[in-house]
Amino acid sequence: MSRYLVTGAAGFIGFHLSRRLMERGETVVGLDNLNDYYDVSLKQARLEILNSESTFEFQPLELADRDAVSTLFRQQKFDAVIHLAAQAGVRYSLENPAAYIDSNLVGFGNILEGCRHNDVKHLIYASSSSVYGSNQKVPFSVEDNVDHPISLYAATKKANELMAHTYSHLYQLPTTGLRFFTVYGPWGRPDMALFKFTKAILDGQPIDVYNHGNMRRDFTYIDDIVEGVIRTADLVPVSNNNLAPYSVYNIGNNKPEDLMEMIHLLEDALGQVAEKNMLPMQPGDVPETYADIETLSRDTGFRPQTPLATGISKFVEWYREFYNV
Repeated sequence: MSRYLVTGAAGFIGFHLSRRLMERGETVVGLDNLNDYYDVSLKQARLEILNSESTFEFQPLELADRDAVSTLFRQQKFDAVIHLAAQAGVRYSLENPAAYIDSNLVGFGNILEGCRHNDVKHLIYASSSSVYGSNQKVPFSVEDNVDHPISLYAATKKANELMAHTYSHLYQLPTTGLRFFTVYGPWGRPDMALFKFTKAILDGQPIDVYNHGNMRRDFTYIDDIVEGVIRTADLVPVSNNNLAPYSVYNIGNNKPEDLMEMIHLLEDALGQVAEKNMLPMQPGDVPETYADIETLSRDTGFRPQTPLATGISKFVEWYREFYNV
């Protein structure tokens, strides 16, 4: 049994990951600040499920609070840290940049310091497919240059990778960055397209379809994401030929889907046709994401298992049950 710190444990991925870790016998300390970026009651509902487990302990805490984070690490002594907490969202970063500086940069620095000074054996952290910016080459490979982010959110995630590499190099702290690609599924985030579309359609409201529907996304089901995280958490990077103990992987479905196809599948699952507002591209968005997962597959054997139609059906089933609609 290992002792894991999972930051963002009341969030979408953190919730599912914490459950999976406990299912395999691990102890989880879950950190979250329960901010109001989206519906806090959804976070509290996730947390209620986690708190029902004897091997889970919740810590309400702000990542940017250096003293509080330092105290937590010193008192708890974690074997590994899976850092998922962050201010999320590309579009919101245009409106509230300070939230991204505080959480994604200052907060991540505090996590790195906690790991460095307390003998953490592996730090796994969430990066994002947004680091690829306006990259024209597909599929997106971890070998690609990612020096041209087009949103502050993306820039903070790229900065996290650079900060992690520095700590791996200077202090031999094993770190693994995970570039997630459009995660969806039950208990998902209300600011994501699938959730927003589902709510609007069931409420009889039109949906906003950006770039006039000419978008492709590498939609990745939550169970596949969690499997990828678990496999990389178990694979601790090592120093080799003077290289730092540092890894970065894409975790995606390796199969981009047309946005309009996703909408059609959702309409089928709901049994309703959406009224569509066709709108131009939003600042900070990209027309396509497509994950090259060959490195991840080579190192861990990971392959996504969930077709988009299946994942959407499972999301709709959860949504109807949770919101009683």
